[in-house]
Amino acid sequence: MGLRTKRRPTFRRLLKTSGVKLENKLKNRQLKQQNVAKKQRKEQKKLRQAVKDAVIRTPRPLETYRRRPEEGEEEFLETLPTDMMEDGDLQQMTAMARQASFITRDLSSCGPVHGGKKRTSDVVRSYEKVPRKMARTEEKEVIHLLPIKDRTGVIPQSVEREGEPWSLAGLSAAEREQLRAQKINQMKLRIASLGSAIISDPVHNIKRLKELRGMLMESDPCVAVTIRKLVMVSLMEIFKDVAPTYRIRPLTPAEKAVKVKKETQQLREFEEGLVSQYKFYLEDLEQTIKDWKQKKKKRSQAVGFQSYRSLAEVSARCLCELLLALPHFNFHNNIIVALVPLMNDPVKKVSGMCCDAFKKLFHQDKLGEASLATVRVISGLVKSLNYNVRPELLRTLLSLRIKEVEMKKDIEDTAPKKKFMNNKEKKKQLSRMQRKWKKAEEKLDKELLEAEASESKEKKIKLHTETLNIVFLIYFRILKKAQKSVLLPAVLEGLANFSHLINLEFFDDLLNVLQSLIQSGDLTNRETLHCIQAVFTILSGQGDVLNIDPLNFYSQLYRMLPRLHAGAPNDDIIIVLRCLDAMLTRRRKQVTLQRAMAFVKRLSTLSLHVLPNASVGILAANRAASFPKCDFLLDNEVQGSGFYLPELEEPEHCNAQNTALWELHTLQRHYHPVVRQFAVHLSRGAPSEGSAALGVKLSRRSPVELFGDYSVKDMNFNPPVAPPATKKKVQESNAPSHVLSPIS
Repeated sequence: MGLRTKRRPTFRRLLKTSGVKLENKLKNRQLKQQNVAKKQRKEQKKLRQAVKDAVIRTPRPLETYRRRPEEGEEEFLETLPTDMMEDGDLQQMTAMARQASFITRDLSSCGPVHGGKKRTSDVVRSYEKVPRKMARTEEKEVIHLLPIKDRTGVIPQSVEREGEPWSLAGLSAAEREQLRAQKINQMKLRIASLGSAIISDPVHNIKRLKELRGMLMESDPCVAVTIRKLVMVSLMEIFKDVAPTYRIRPLTPAEKAVKVKKETQQLREFEEGLVSQYKFYLEDLEQTIKDWKQKKKKRSQAVGFQSYRSLAEVSARCLCELLLALPHFNFHNNIIVALVPLMNDPVKKVSGMCCDAFKKLFHQDKLGEASLATVRVISGLVKSLNYNVRPELLRTLLSLRIKEVEMKKDIEDTAPKKKFMNNKEKKKQLSRMQRKWKKAEEKLDKELLEAEASESKEKKIKLHTETLNIVFLIYFRILKKAQKSVLLPAVLEGLANFSHLINLEFFDDLLNVLQSLIQSGDLTNRETLHCIQAVFTILSGQGDVLNIDPLNFYSQLYRMLPRLHAGAPNDDIIIVLRCLDAMLTRRRKQVTLQRAMAFVKRLSTLSLHVLPNASVGILAANRAASFPKCDFLLDNEVQGSGFYLPELEEPEHCNAQNTALWELHTLQRHYHPVVRQFAVHLSRGAPSEGSAALGVKLSRRSPVELFGDYSVKDMNFNPPVAPPATKKKVQESNAPSHVLSPIS
């Protein structure tokens, strides 16, 4: 048996214990500082006492200890002979007297002679132990990294935080800009080196993500904004490139306890490190946006408020990119929760960017999980703000890819699910060889179902059904509580878009609400058109079993046609074309001849005043809604009694059979070639063959598609206009013969 080596701690274990170690380290440092301060106070106290004692015991000259002579003694001293000592002897004795301890000793002291020397040496020694007062140097701030471990043990890792920015005092503007550009270039090279190292070998270099993420804390006010933006975008691209195509789940305790291969352990550490750094990065982006939202409540010293706005915009853009690029990865719902409130932001750049991101998410979401999560958050936001949100937020719901939902009749009529045969059924119905083949076939089917990446259709329909229920809940709440808000047009547009998917049990209530809105007279033309579209979309779908004649809605649309805008913003025409398709084409059997001829006549009159693409769409709608007996309108003879009343707002009683479509004759001289072609085609009874028949390209296109094909929104004329002839050729063709002949 080989020696068992100590198991290397996992990345997660180090990550979990690093916080405790740092906390203990901080406590120990504080206790150590307190002990040092206490010890210094004691030493200083001793030093002060020692200095005081040293001052008292300082050796003094002999003259200071000379006793004052008594009377008569002074005269005796003066009579003493001084010529017995030489000058050198006198100086030597004076020096010895100053150094003699027995002479300079304080006689009041009762201690031994050498005791003072011992105390003095102790004082000097204690004085030497006291730290000198030197120039204070500021401690460098250290960023503690995760420790590493080798054969010798655990090695702590740390990186010094960058020092204070250079002093710009005394520099010109050009020199400051040059220094700033130099530092930005240095940081760019560092970001590029770290990013290339991570992308080239993400498994072994995943720890460098933390170093790169630490650059988000750049504190130099000269380059902080630029560096933070570069790091945000670089990390976004790195995560988009490095993140796997699956969701990383945390390991269970049982899985952690199992001993695995070295490659598997490296993969686990890589996944754990990637998820943790991705989480921290998302938190940094969200915190940047929150700091901008708090405005005066919280500002960074290195970054001003105006700069924080640009940082917040970059953070929002990074979140939008990750929302679209990594819908399968971890924390996707957290990104949705962070971005949905920004759809209602007063800054149009931020709200427009977030709305566009969610529209793209709805378009690319084939299964429906991300759409369901987004709709739930939107519903909660609308309710929490008491329906005081921007209409653009609700218009993003129009991009939902919901084509099929789970209806009640569908649930009852659904076929039973595929069921595998049990052993008894196999023995009764199959032979031994057939059972063997059946077993292998069922095993293969199960493996194929497990390996299939896409979800089943049943799950998709279930998700779409739940999503649509929440959408209708939002719409119905607004119709009930906020009918006069700015959200009503978006709600009516949404109902018109999804009304064919509403259950039958809501039809009666919804029709009554829409009719009351139209009769109130508070709606604009566009809102009224959306109401009419929603009603006829319902009736042309599942509502055909209700046997309802919506005569009021026919009259309302007939009344609105002359009031439509004939200029450039002709977006209402496309709603009219959709309404006509649901009212006349799909409900051909429920529409009377008088009503159909009245609409054909009024639409022909309208085609004279609108733009070319609208004229093409209206004429195509007349062609699709033409009835067999509508040929009366192509004849000049009067059919029946009475006169045509164009100003009457009831299509049933305007006597449209007594008029003619003279507008088609005028449209045959229209400047647009497709309008002329449709006018000729309709004036001759819409033949399918002959010179007046339409081509395949025009006959197979719907009115709505033709309206878009010939749009002049981008200032493009379709078909393109032929270039004019040159001036020389025109002059030559119009000149007389004698001018063209040469001079003789």
